Amino acid sequence: MRGILVSTTVTACAAALTLPFLAAPSSASQSTHDPGLTSRSVPGSTQSLPLVPLHGRSRTAGPEPTSEQGLPQLEVKPFSLVGIVWDDAAAELRGHAQVRTRPVGSRDWAGWQEISTHDDDRPDSDSAEGRAGRLRGSTAPLWVGASDAIQVRVRPEAATATTGRTPAGALPSGLRLELVDPGADRTRSAAPPVPSENELAASAANVPLAPLGATEIPALGKPESEGDIEYTGTGELQVDDEESGGEQGGGDGYDPEDYGRPGSSVDDGGVDGRYVGPRPRIVTRAGWAADESLRESGFAYTGTVRAAFVHHTASGNRYSCSQSASVIRGIYRYHVVSSGWRDLGYNFLIDKCGTIYEGRAGGVARPVKGAHTLGFNSSSMGIAVLGTYGTTNPSTAAVDAVADLTAWKLGLFGANPAGTASLVSGGGNLFKKGTKVKLKAISGHRDGFATECPGARLYGKLGTARSVAARLQGR
Repeated sequence: MRGILVSTTVTACAAALTLPFLAAPSSASQSTHDPGLTSRSVPGSTQSLPLVPLHGRSRTAGPEPTSEQGLPQLEVKPFSLVGIVWDDAAAELRGHAQVRTRPVGSRDWAGWQEISTHDDDRPDSDSAEGRAGRLRGSTAPLWVGASDAIQVRVRPEAATATTGRTPAGALPSGLRLELVDPGADRTRSAAPPVPSENELAASAANVPLAPLGATEIPALGKPESEGDIEYTGTGELQVDDEESGGEQGGGDGYDPEDYGRPGSSVDDGGVDGRYVGPRPRIVTRAGWAADESLRESGFAYTGTVRAAFVHHTASGNRYSCSQSASVIRGIYRYHVVSSGWRDLGYNFLIDKCGTIYEGRAGGVARPVKGAHTLGFNSSSMGIAVLGTYGTTNPSTAAVDAVADLTAWKLGLFGANPAGTASLVSGGGNLFKKGTKVKLKAISGHRDGFATECPGARLYGKLGTARSVAARLQGR
């Protein structure tokens, strides 16, 4: 079985199936970006507020690009995640962004927190996603917990140099503060509504690894997991014809003449089922209550998966594992509604307790094209560990989960997690477009793009993940 019909076949059986999908809670307010959606179909909301000059020119005169911008203390509807976006996705925010918030039910303000201004995790500009004209520049999102008041300040760098399209000392135009309410965790309904076509399609992409509507994909031992190779093909799930036809050439890093059939490895010469690691337990999008109405319909695929790029979300470490699903819903809404992406950028996410979550829709065993490493989004997958790991050590459970996931997923495509992978750059700040680059099969984001991601402490643990993943594959 190489493919699954997800349009007429799944839609036709929707009314006949009683699925374990979860009823969405009603939302107190709708996103200002998607006013056409009903509150019932949007478990959460996004408030988008333009930043204003904090000093100097008046609000009516417009912000001076070299002046400080932000917002004074402001009471707002409750939110839990915050980020800043701007008009031009290619422009850089070269400066410092800080926020402080007031927890719901408190009169005391929390201290100032830095928002990472780097927007390295994003779609390639020449991909169908990048060409759609919806992308915005964006900071990393920051998880602050349930809050109902905020203060913001953004200070530009001193004007000493010019890099890219945004000169030092200038802030990009159209700065807006995005306040994301991820919505309450869903509860089971005695009589769940008929799922939408997008919900059915996202779930069907994981059949038969799990039943339609499942909230998790179960773990399997190594011998049984070898059979998952059968489900790596896209088949009739390849619904994004522009992406699949126009982007499996050399421009996106996949050249059939160099690398052979999808599922093959440039270094190993083919898939050997003996080296598929045990499948770990994976919480599905239904399991973390993704609002499938937010994302674009259909899926985007690349030719194969020969490398994994490990990230941190730079969203802070002030979350509990019981909040992980909410954090992921917040990042998902921020990527799609605020930043203009087609879906959540990462293929997988891992929390500090080592739980693995399905990210971008399309099937966990399949080569879903993500938006995680500018220039290397093809022939790879993006794994994001929830948190910030510049000065904080990642948990042992999270590092073990990276090893477990890569042992299985890279093994499905014949890749040795302790080996190397040859990729073709789609263009970035380290490698020009078209450059063939040899990287470690498990790389940090900084290996493909000049960035601090995934943080020095997490980056330092990748050697351990490589050796453990290779051992799990039986190498």
